[in-house]
Amino acid sequence: PDILFDINKIKQVFLNLFMNSVHAIGESGAITVSTFHDDGDEVVRVVFEDSGTGIPDELEGKIFDPFFSTKSSTEGTGLGLSVSYGIIRDHDGDIRVESEVGSWTRFIITIPC
Repeated sequence: PDILFDINKIKQVFLNLFMNSVHAIGESGAITVSTFHDDGDEVVRVVFEDSGTGIPDELEGKIFDPFFSTKSSTEGTGLGLSVSYGIIRDHDGDIRVESEVGSWTRFIITIPC
């Protein structure tokens, strides 16, 4: 379907999610990206899933906050997910996270057609 978005900003979101997944899986693991078109809701969903360490429940509500990071100061600024959240919201979309500690994390982006 046709989707109106800023390609460079969406690339930034995807790169941020890939980089977070790469850090989460370490030297082994998997990253899967899936896309879905929901005719009923007229949206496209992009799902990034990794087999990394997962996100503890108490941190899930904070991960989109500016400057929040579980990484050391040399590994990141804590702005990637916050900026990504803003970009997706600017496109009238939504981004949410699901995770199981020790097993996987999934980011689900929904953008209207």
